[in-house]
Amino acid sequence: MAESDPNNAGEGWERKVLEKVALAAIAEQRTTRRWSMAFKMLVMLYLFIVLFLGMGWLKKTDKSTGKHTAMVELRGVISSDSQASADNVTAGLQAAFKDTNTQGIVLRINSPGGSPVQAGYINDEIKRLRGLHPNIPLYAVVEDICASGGYYVAVAADKIYVDKGSIIGSIGVVMDGFGFTGTMEKLGVERRAITAGENKKFLDPFSPVNPAHKAYAEKLIGEIHEQFITVVRQGRGKRLKENSEIFSGLVWTGPKGIELGLADALGSVDSVARDVIKAEDIVDFTPRENIAERVARRFGAAMAEALVKVTAASGAQLR
Repeated sequence: MAESDPNNAGEGWERKVLEKVALAAIAEQRTTRRWSMAFKMLVMLYLFIVLFLGMGWLKKTDKSTGKHTAMVELRGVISSDSQASADNVTAGLQAAFKDTNTQGIVLRINSPGGSPVQAGYINDEIKRLRGLHPNIPLYAVVEDICASGGYYVAVAADKIYVDKGSIIGSIGVVMDGFGFTGTMEKLGVERRAITAGENKKFLDPFSPVNPAHKAYAEKLIGEIHEQFITVVRQGRGKRLKENSEIFSGLVWTGPKGIELGLADALGSVDSVARDVIKAEDIVDFTPRENIAERVARRFGAAMAEALVKVTAASGAQLR
């Protein structure tokens, strides 16, 4: 029987180990390349989508071919980062007024209110556009609710139409806040705030109410309330039947709002287009995020995820 060579046995073991290490390195390189290729493909697709958007190839085309009623929606809470922002609403109104086939505009409102600044921007822009285009009427049509900032916008219209079940009004201003002093005492938590400026802790929720700060806050919202009242009076004029409650922050149903002069008549988008503007064809000018923009945003998130995975794979290879 032939004797095995110990040296050959040692070399065979080392060879197998080297082969395993080499195969593992090759497999890791292949995985890294796959992720790298996937990431590059995502980047290319994203760039193509951005190019299409930039050139306007995937944007919604104007479907208007004749005389029409233009519609712009104000839906939800009015704020700078919502669909009901001043930027979105005014962009839709500007496009609607600019269209040569627009016979009249309906601003469809379903909003509980929001930022007085954003509502003020929209109100001012409506008045500016009406001054530039005196022959194009603009009507506000209220759906479920038109309160606070929503009504601030509505009073800039020529007329306000409501439904029997609509809620309208809330001509007031609120400043929300919370106080945690009792909870802190129960938990044994001590508030330590170092400030420069005696009023820097203005309305601090972790400190007891400061009477001077409360009075100043009431003065601030009182000034904004007066601005709101002035805008309503200017917009509604002699139609408004003022009483002790009209500017108290209360809300009313559509018919009661008509009785108080907060609105003009019952009506819907369709009835106003058909019976008031006399142009039944309704074209929506509300700026909306199109399909391509949604896809681009989703691919942006996918790219970020792919980048994390590629980075992780590269890090494993370098260790």
